[in-house]
Amino acid sequence: MSNLIADRGLRPLELPGGDHTAIGVASAISPDERESLADLLRALPGVSNVVHVSRPYKLASREFHAASTLVRLGDIVIGGNALTVMAGPCAIESRDQLLEAAHAVKASGAAVLRGGAFKPRTSPYSFQGLQKDGLKLLRDIGRETGLATVTEVIDPHDVDLVAAHADMLQIGARNMQNYSLLVAAGRSRKPVLLKRGPSATIDEFLFAAEYILHEGNDQIVLCERGVLPLDRTYTRNTLDVSAVPVLKEITHLPVIVDPSHATGHAHYVPAAALAAIAAGADGLIVEVHPDPRHALSDGQQSLTPAAFDALMDAVARVADAVDRRADWAATG
Repeated sequence: MSNLIADRGLRPLELPGGDHTAIGVASAISPDERESLADLLRALPGVSNVVHVSRPYKLASREFHAASTLVRLGDIVIGGNALTVMAGPCAIESRDQLLEAAHAVKASGAAVLRGGAFKPRTSPYSFQGLQKDGLKLLRDIGRETGLATVTEVIDPHDVDLVAAHADMLQIGARNMQNYSLLVAAGRSRKPVLLKRGPSATIDEFLFAAEYILHEGNDQIVLCERGVLPLDRTYTRNTLDVSAVPVLKEITHLPVIVDPSHATGHAHYVPAAALAAIAAGADGLIVEVHPDPRHALSDGQQSLTPAAFDALMDAVARVADAVDRRADWAATG
């Protein structure tokens, strides 16, 4: 079947499933060609169904890929019944800071250590991260503590470098429509955490994911992190909780929520996090710092280790109410 598609100058894309393999046509097709190709494909042995995907994004659509995608970081599975929590400091500042944060979040049940090595900041005078030295610290402390790692990549030329040090590439809100970066991340075959831009529609968000999928990489976790607010007096952004069930319905990709950037204030992070889990999110990414008052980046929205531990207990209770697993609660 792939050969027939390729012979017509189109690009086949295979997405293996549990009991069958879906083959998509990752190219623009005219209406006439669509019908004739569908008739040819239906006549082939082994073809059980041909589906016309009506949504403008194809590979990200649940119409094309009905089964929910599971994203794997070693033994960690994101998108199954169990919740996954990523946590750590906004920016990597030192070995001692990152190691203390890593031990704290692991003890509370986080499975993935987050930490920014490259920090895109609004002001050129703000702390820009430890960069390559930060990547090395993240890699070493991840190995030392047994945590998987995720960090942001902001330049397509740095994708290979970051991929060599981290288990997951984060594409931040500012870069959601950096198409060359999306393509490079797709080609890396590394799992990708894709954050929604603050002014992006849901369709625009999924088109960004489509760029990564188009390169043959389906290991994508979508992250809702808040949209531009009408009133910035109280929160940094407005958490679009309704985006969670919408995304879970229309795409097969797992969805997590960042309550730290959504609210901008540590005081509001727990409520936003619990709302996300109740709405069906597959997990959270939370900023945690050993000493938020002296953090070099986003200290006002970072939880202390004690506050994070209390949040994880609360998340486990909500998870139980909505028939999701919080494995850290079962293991202590």
